[in-house]
Amino acid sequence: MLKGVENHSLPRTAAFFDLDKTVIAKSSTLTFSKSFYQGGLINRRAVLRTAYAQFVFLAGGADHDQMERMRAYLSALCRGWNVQQVKEIIAETLHDLIDPIIYDEAASLIEEHHTAGRDVVIVSTSGAEVVEPIGELLGADRVVATRMVVGDDGCFTGEVEYYAYGPTKAEAIRELAESEGYDLSRCYAYSDSATDVPMLESVGHPHAVNPDRALRREALARGWPILDFHRPVRLKQRIPTFSVPPRPALVAVAAIGAAAATAGLVWYANRRRATVA
Repeated sequence: MLKGVENHSLPRTAAFFDLDKTVIAKSSTLTFSKSFYQGGLINRRAVLRTAYAQFVFLAGGADHDQMERMRAYLSALCRGWNVQQVKEIIAETLHDLIDPIIYDEAASLIEEHHTAGRDVVIVSTSGAEVVEPIGELLGADRVVATRMVVGDDGCFTGEVEYYAYGPTKAEAIRELAESEGYDLSRCYAYSDSATDVPMLESVGHPHAVNPDRALRREALARGWPILDFHRPVRLKQRIPTFSVPPRPALVAVAAIGAAAATAGLVWYANRRRATVA
């Protein structure tokens, strides 16, 4: 159970969420493989290989060695891809592919943390081109993600500029805490993988979500809460309880709605007076 609204005289706090199998039910990067194929970026063999990787990921999670092999494979695969084309493909298919696999429980938690006055930060090993639009869809305040090197021709070189994985995630959280003034002892973190233990142990309120075997053992040994997320749902089906647009946008929407309602009441009152007359 989350604690109440933040006391704003205290240092700021945040909730840090891993993405794959924590907020969404699949691997965010591998989910777009069919779209990349249709866009001419990969061949049928690569689609089959990423489908198998997705199966392995879902069946039992990915340990350190598997994650390293996946990183090397995806880095080589994307070499020569035009970054703008990748962003356009993701933008065109984001709602169809990602919206249906967002966990209802995760969406509720994000909403609760925002209501309590905490920032929400997505911290993912997937590439920034994938994670940033997903973070925007979820209403996250910030995103930490892997960044690939882009050449002068606007294409990926196949080299990794920043790898958001394992201890690097914890380092990113500490850097954010310093720049944003977060009190990590009062912050929250959520992940499904034992590779994220450094991230989880860097905050005062760590949570294991759909944990792999190694993380489950670690969570039980340390007394960390274990959460079971299993209800993927489209965000638009839960708009009454989860705000998809950024919070300033919601204020504008509410103002427009109130104005429309007022105009409707005025129109109805005038028409009734005219009828009576």
